[in-house]
Amino acid sequence: MIIEQIETFRVAVPLIKPFKTALRTVTTAESIFVKITCDNGIVGWGEAPPTVVITGDSLSSIETAIHHVIKPFLHKKSLLQYEVIFQALKTLLVGNPSPKAAIDMAIYDCLSQLCKLPLYQFLGGHKKEMETDFTVSVNGPEEMGEDAVSYIQKGFNVLKVKVGKDDIASDIERIQEIRRRVGKDIKIRLDANQGWTAKDAIRAIRKMEDSDLRIELVEQPVKADDIEGLKQVTDAVDTLIMADESVFTPKQAFQVLKTRSADLINIKLMKAGGIYQAQIINHLAETCGVECMVGSMIETRLGITAAAHFAASKQNINRFDFDAPLMLAKEIVEGGVHYNSRFITMPEAPGLGIKSIDVEGGVLIG
Repeated sequence: MIIEQIETFRVAVPLIKPFKTALRTVTTAESIFVKITCDNGIVGWGEAPPTVVITGDSLSSIETAIHHVIKPFLHKKSLLQYEVIFQALKTLLVGNPSPKAAIDMAIYDCLSQLCKLPLYQFLGGHKKEMETDFTVSVNGPEEMGEDAVSYIQKGFNVLKVKVGKDDIASDIERIQEIRRRVGKDIKIRLDANQGWTAKDAIRAIRKMEDSDLRIELVEQPVKADDIEGLKQVTDAVDTLIMADESVFTPKQAFQVLKTRSADLINIKLMKAGGIYQAQIINHLAETCGVECMVGSMIETRLGITAAAHFAASKQNINRFDFDAPLMLAKEIVEGGVHYNSRFITMPEAPGLGIKSIDVEGGVLIG
């Protein structure tokens, strides 16, 4: 199975409602779609959304990395030597995890199609259905409370609430309002997106614990490179602490796991550079008795489908953040994962299970 062609396409889909975190505000989901065509007619798809404030990848840098570095290397390579390819992608260029992830997805799509298996079965096949949370963007307490209620009314039982944008008192007020409105049985996860200092995080989380706000976990309370601060928070509170931006690579995961700086790890394909590296991170965490979540950026159903296949394949991954396609005003991908309110069901077609993709008004058959 020889790679004959690699193409990229720019796509942009407006969001139903602006997505706001401590790091950025997004109104349109932009992405680079990657299409790999092999000599046997198999076509694989991948996606790379630009998330400059997290991965450092822009639309232009993703395209440059693919067309000027990755594509010349991959042309005429056999995908049956995928170990050689994935090892080379690690050293072919420094950083640039998003274009690597898009290529990685497309390769796994091709390989699992060749084996006539859905990708999640090709990777391990642990489960077929998962429950996603839904994200409440950071706004005023009243608006966040209203949003939370609307998501619960749509059938979601787990809310991922963005905090860390203003002062601690404002964040606590937001959470109190949401908890008051949704009741005590809905799971609430917080994501500070690096917005707190270690001391602020400890003070805020302890106050929430004392107020019985029932927070399941707090994701990335401190700056990504502040592993010492992350550990201070983890050691000082009862609430589970999850590392996100602190873990891009297996080496970073090893450092967090070795120092017991977090209780959980959030794996994202756009940080890890794809499924190949993500599997290593999960195996390291599992060896250390640390459970993982799989999350995403603001992506279309294409990227989320790849992440969901990976998540569904592993026992150690038991939390899922795959709500991004539900935030889009328009669907441009047919096939892939199926949503039934909060539940996600994996496709049974070979590969990613993508049927067609509408790029710039034209339907491209995968």
